[in-house]
Amino acid sequence: MGAYAEYICLLEDGVLAIKPANMTYEQAAAVPQGALTALFFLRKGNIQSGQKILVFGASGGVGLFAVQLAKYFGAEVTGVCSITKLEMVKSLGADKVIDYTKEDFTKRGETYDIIFDTVGKSPFSGSKRSLKKEGFYLFATFGLPRLFRILWLKLTSSKKAMTGLLKERTEDLIFLRELIEAGKIKSVIDRRYPLEQIAEAHGYVETGHKRGNVVITLEHNNKT
Repeated sequence: MGAYAEYICLLEDGVLAIKPANMTYEQAAAVPQGALTALFFLRKGNIQSGQKILVFGASGGVGLFAVQLAKYFGAEVTGVCSITKLEMVKSLGADKVIDYTKEDFTKRGETYDIIFDTVGKSPFSGSKRSLKKEGFYLFATFGLPRLFRILWLKLTSSKKAMTGLLKERTEDLIFLRELIEAGKIKSVIDRRYPLEQIAEAHGYVETGHKRGNVVITLEHNNKT
């Protein structure tokens, strides 16, 4: 919902924070959208230490930050992704990992305090059964059929399903910067593309196989 450019104008009170000292500009560019989204939804789910949380789409731009933040908040984290990304997700703090191409997590018999679907592809009925009473089913993506299901779940169950638009706040960005500088969370960059290859970058993202983030690099005065 924006554009790609070398410069951007923001309001004087816009959502800004100093770049983490231990990150490159490319790594820092991947933080605001993915990490702020993950933080926003985990807080909507009232995440608490000792809870069990499942992150569906754990290897994506939002998912990888969700795994790391959930661990920071003291949760036991299960990450769901494809087999080639299991080790990466585990290396970032997931206690358990599930290859969705070989196993349906809803048939494991485990229940969770929070199920966080970062990609909009988790099975609704099975996921609902895998929630504990008063549990939260979080969606980072929108869809009209899903909105009806969310409303129905709210009306018929003690379990809660939620989606929403990210509300960006400067204090949250500063909080993330402090976590990054403390070594608690980090960005994962899959590929880098120059601005001239923006179409190729989108093409790769749309394959659904990226790991973490794809960033666009800009050159100015022969310097990246």
